Amino acid sequence: MSKTLNTKSCRLPAHVCGGGKRNGRSKKWKEMLKLPHISQCEELRRSIGGGGKRNGRSKKWKEMLKLPHISQCEELRRSIAGHARALGGPHCGEEVQIGLPSCFYPSPPAFTGRGQETAHRIKAAASFLLSASRFSLGAKPGRFLTPNATARAMYQLASDEKRRDFGLNVLETYFNNGSAAHLPDIPQDLVSGCRERLEQTPCKELFDECAKIVRDYLSGAPFSSYQESMYFSRFLQWKWLERQPVTKNTFRHYRVLGKGGFGEVCACQVRATGKMYACKKLEKKRVKKRKGEAMALNEKSILEKVNSSFVVSLAYAYETKDALCLVLTIMNGGDLKFHIYNMGNSGFDEQRAIFYAAEICCGLEDLHRERIVYRDLKPENILLDDRGHIRISDLGLAVQIPEGGTIRGRVGTVGYMAPEVIQSESYTFSPDWWGLGCLIFEMIQGQSPFRRRKERVKREEVDRRVREDPEEYSEKFTEEAKDICRQLLTKDPKERLGCKGCGAIEVKQHPIFRNINFKRLEANMQDPPFTPDNEMIEMECFKEINVYETDGMLCSDLDVNRPNPPPKRGFFYRLFRREVCFKGGYNDDEIEEPSCL
Repeated sequence: MSKTLNTKSCRLPAHVCGGGKRNGRSKKWKEMLKLPHISQCEELRRSIGGGGKRNGRSKKWKEMLKLPHISQCEELRRSIAGHARALGGPHCGEEVQIGLPSCFYPSPPAFTGRGQETAHRIKAAASFLLSASRFSLGAKPGRFLTPNATARAMYQLASDEKRRDFGLNVLETYFNNGSAAHLPDIPQDLVSGCRERLEQTPCKELFDECAKIVRDYLSGAPFSSYQESMYFSRFLQWKWLERQPVTKNTFRHYRVLGKGGFGEVCACQVRATGKMYACKKLEKKRVKKRKGEAMALNEKSILEKVNSSFVVSLAYAYETKDALCLVLTIMNGGDLKFHIYNMGNSGFDEQRAIFYAAEICCGLEDLHRERIVYRDLKPENILLDDRGHIRISDLGLAVQIPEGGTIRGRVGTVGYMAPEVIQSESYTFSPDWWGLGCLIFEMIQGQSPFRRRKERVKREEVDRRVREDPEEYSEKFTEEAKDICRQLLTKDPKERLGCKGCGAIEVKQHPIFRNINFKRLEANMQDPPFTPDNEMIEMECFKEINVYETDGMLCSDLDVNRPNPPPKRGFFYRLFRREVCFKGGYNDDEIEEPSCL
């Protein structure tokens, strides 16, 4: 039997918290973080210029994004056309079929030469259907909703009380003969049926038949004409550019965000676009020494398969001489562990905890749909973005389960592993629902269910508590919060919530989520209850550095009229200067800086 490594690859915490007064910082941390004199910032001030014209892009960004001649794209054109034919013809309304972004759809300006009437007709059809996102077109969880969400998408995602009014507006805009965006291809009896059903019980499938007719129309002559237009040729040029190899020179690399067993995570920026990411570097020597080759390749493979707004996304992957590099979504809001224990009193109010639990549930649903079990759900692995939405990170222990099969492996983090994992039993997705129960408990209580914060206890004792002891609830828990935790923390996986055949659906149906509109949540349209303040997150480290005078006077480092103080001289500089002084014949101004050996 192959031994399963319980080795954590490096994760992406936004703030490293440890014990002691320095919280893991160097003894010279104040010297390292010493702010420069304001005169030293003039060049930076000029380069930024209030945001800068380039917005973080390289000076050569136009050269980097130079489009190829269209003759270089013929092979790409043939491959796309062959792919479309293999799928049964171009179906421009189904982006997922062809696997191309929304710009693959017909663009209204591409058809203006077909006459004014045809152009208006295509524009109306496009505004109704073609700019819909993956989520709205497929009505599948975990898909993104683009900012230019269309009428059909917005109707599907509207709350029940607003859906009727929104549906009436759609009918008046697209199915009224006097409207500028009238769609003449929709039969009148179908429009009448939609109107009657809207008055009775509005449902999200109301416009599906209308959408099919519009897709069929656009999949014919308009789509063929689009493929012959210069707009499709331009699209091919962009796809060619997108397929060029990615190397370390594609990015600028910035400060280290976190470290782990196989390497470190640093912030990086695409030179051509200025977009920020997190680069997870797995050092080849460490990976080989700890026999983690399969784990590293497994993480990349799983990230490639997952398309979820609740799981960190893999944007690029490349290798250098020394490291395997995964370029991931950057999350600037800190991790849940930091927010639970370092931002005021430990724990969250129930509303905030349930919002995070709902988003984690959606992320687990997306993973389980691909038959991936995560196996390491804990606060450190849940990251917040700038807006306050969460994503699951660090898929180093995740594994894909064969269809109809089970797996076995004692992996995870002490205190968060499910009883069946501790006892080396076979399982499918049950450990993830146990982990969700642990997370909800910890977010509300301010400590994990089977181990108190900073409690020194042997691993065997924690495992025994997980297998045998019931969790204890304080007055912080409402009855509904207790109920969902008890159901998720059931020792028997067959009786656990989420493990009775319906997965995430039965978890979402728990009464504690009654105020969560999961359709809007999955479309990223639900406002989070908390927005991270990056200055607050870094406050613990920088509050002693970022100080001002209280009497209204400028600090010495902010006053341009004061001279820049000379740098502190280290031990080797003083030793070198002393030696020169003994030799004589030199003034202090004549002494050169010793070179670094």
